[in-house]
Amino acid sequence: MTNSDALSRLLAERDWILADGATGTQLFNMGLSAGEPPELWNVDHPDRIRRLYSDAVEAGSDLFLTNSFGGNASRLKLHDAQDRVFELNRLAAEIGREVADASGRTVIVAGSMGPTGDIMAPMGTLTHESAVEMFHEQAEGLKAGGADVLWSETISAPEELKAASEAAKLADMPWCGTMSFDTAGRTMMGLTSAGLAALAGRLAQKPLAFGANCGVGSSDLLRTVLGFEGTNIPVIAKGNAGIPKYHDGHIHYDGTPELMADYACLARDSGATIIGGCCGTTPDHLRSMRAALETRPRGDRPTLEQITEKLGGFSSESDGTDGAGPAPRITRRRART
Repeated sequence: MTNSDALSRLLAERDWILADGATGTQLFNMGLSAGEPPELWNVDHPDRIRRLYSDAVEAGSDLFLTNSFGGNASRLKLHDAQDRVFELNRLAAEIGREVADASGRTVIVAGSMGPTGDIMAPMGTLTHESAVEMFHEQAEGLKAGGADVLWSETISAPEELKAASEAAKLADMPWCGTMSFDTAGRTMMGLTSAGLAALAGRLAQKPLAFGANCGVGSSDLLRTVLGFEGTNIPVIAKGNAGIPKYHDGHIHYDGTPELMADYACLARDSGATIIGGCCGTTPDHLRSMRAALETRPRGDRPTLEQITEKLGGFSSESDGTDGAGPAPRITRRRART
C-alpha cells in the first residue's frame, strides 16, 4: 500500500536521504543485453529486479527508483510493447513495494519515469497533450503498484518536465524531477541550473524535490547543484560514478567507492538533501556514501576548486549560466546506463 506522505515526512525528519545507484549498470551485470528493454524483466525475471532493489536497500539506500525508466508508450513501442505500459509499471512498483515493506525501516519506492525519447513540438512531433497522456499512463501503473512518489529523471526539455508534472497531478501523486546537464553545464535542450530552479518553483504541481542526475562526471553535477542556490525546494544530486571509460568491450566508470564518499559529502555541503548515484554506481559505492554521510561532519559550502581537488576537473569551462554554453541540439536521448 502506497503512502504518499512518506517522502515528505522523511524530508522533514532528516538532513539527508541516501538514494540508490545505477539501474542499467546493475542489470547489465546481471545479464541484460544491449538494446533489450529492462522493463520486460519485471515480468520475465522478477527475482533479478527484486535483487536490484534489495542490493540498494541493504547498502543503505533510503529511497530507490523502480525499473521503469523506459516504461512509456513511445519507448516501449520500439519493442512492440506499447500496450503493456500499465502492467510493466505496476509490476516494477509492486516488486519495489515488497522490498521496501520487508526492510524494517522507512524506504521510499520512487516510480522512475524517463524521457519519451521524442522531441517536443514545435521542433519535433510530440505534442504537450500526448506527452502528458504518456506519462499519466505510466504514473497510474506505478501508483497501482504502490510507488510512494513519481520520479521523472534524465529529462532534457523543460516542456517534457512540465508534462510529467501535469501527469503527476492527474494521477494525484507527489513527484520529484531531475534533469541531465550534459552539454557544457546545460541540458541537451539548453536549460541552465538557474533555469530549472526557476521552472521548479513555477510548476502547477510543485515537486517535493528537484535536481540533477547523470550528465558527465560528479564534479560537473555538483557545479550544477551549486547553481540551484536560492530555492526553498529540497535539491536532488544523483551523479555518475566518475567518467565512463571503454575497456574490454564494456563501458566502465572509473569512480571508486572513496571518490563517491567524497562526492556524497560535497553534495550535502553544496545544498543537496537527496543524494545518490547514477551510471556506474554500485552497492559498494552506496555503502561508502552512507558511511561517509553518517560519520563526516557537515562542512561549508564547497568552492569549485575544492570540488575539482577531490573529484577531478570539469568537462567544460562554463557552467552554462554565463551565456557561453552551446546552442541547444536535437538528438534522441539514450537510456541511462
